[in-house]
Amino acid sequence: MNRWDSTPVIRFFGGRKTLFLLGILLMIGLNILVFSNVWFIFEPVAVFVKTVALPLILSVVVYYLLRPVINLLEKWKIKRIWGIVLTLLVLIGLITLVIVLIIPFLEKQLISLSEELPRYVVDLISSMDEWLKNSYFSAYYTNMFQDVDGMINQVPDYISSYATQTVEGITSIISTVTSVVVAIVTLPFILFYLLKDGHKLPGVMIRLFPPKARPEVSSVFKGIDHQLSAYIQGQIIVSFCIGVMMYIGFLIIGLDYALLLAAIASVTSVVPYLGPVIAITPALIISIVTSPFMVLKLVFVWTVVQLLEGKFISPQIMGKSLHIHPVTIIFVLLTAGHLFGIIGIILAIPGYAILKVFVSHFFHWFQRRYNRFAEEKDQYEMD
Repeated sequence: MNRWDSTPVIRFFGGRKTLFLLGILLMIGLNILVFSNVWFIFEPVAVFVKTVALPLILSVVVYYLLRPVINLLEKWKIKRIWGIVLTLLVLIGLITLVIVLIIPFLEKQLISLSEELPRYVVDLISSMDEWLKNSYFSAYYTNMFQDVDGMINQVPDYISSYATQTVEGITSIISTVTSVVVAIVTLPFILFYLLKDGHKLPGVMIRLFPPKARPEVSSVFKGIDHQLSAYIQGQIIVSFCIGVMMYIGFLIIGLDYALLLAAIASVTSVVPYLGPVIAITPALIISIVTSPFMVLKLVFVWTVVQLLEGKFISPQIMGKSLHIHPVTIIFVLLTAGHLFGIIGIILAIPGYAILKVFVSHFFHWFQRRYNRFAEEKDQYEMD
């Protein structure tokens, strides 16, 4: 028996492999220490990552949406390169159609809503003020808020002030718009090569690992691919269904800005649990100002859509492929939002799913090693 494997503890953790692993962890710690002191040397790398991140993320999302179409065309005996070109042309046509027909209408509704928003807020505060003054809590309310009318009159000034501050920060807005434009321009090129050679990428990366580790690494890649594919494809379809149902419901009840509010609900639905709360806020303000009966109709539409989405659409389209507990999702969203903002909230769930794949495979590997060690120990005791 090797001297490194002379004790049960060392043998349990892999013998010489344990010291090798500890050496790797030590080197990683030293690299982090060095990096924290000379981080400015790697600033160009950070700029490169920030520049590439957005178009790369968008390309991956669209890749998982279009990959089933490309594979289907390939089964129909259409060469992959021509299938990609045909799919991209159709996609560009659909985007152009949306920009020409829908975006101008949404822009008009957004401008109109931004102009009417101060009035909606003032009417909402006035209604609440009137109700509280005539309620059981009127005495407490009067003592706490003695100058509500003055506060109400200042609401438009507050909103105008914030609008002015937004205009003053036009430089940052231009920078953000520039990044988005660059991402959109580079998206077709990255997407083309992803669709053309993306299915070969896992095989190329697997060959970088030792032969004994390749089956385990291949399983990890397949797990990540399944998680991302199920989440992205399912979430986009579910969001589209929510937007359509909301639009139909808002049209039936006669709510103002139906298309804009439905589009907001569709976009925010990509954030589990928190998205619906964000989406219903502007619709709730408009309905409260309109009439109490409109609030009841809005609540009815919202409840029906959420029931249809939760009981029928999501289980059928997404199933339970991620296997993440709702409480875990909430904690992950809150933590990611605090650390990385809106981008963190959007990427929190797929990022957690990928991390879960790594952890689960590592746990299974550790479990197999433990079972093998237990069998070797039993055999050693019998001898």
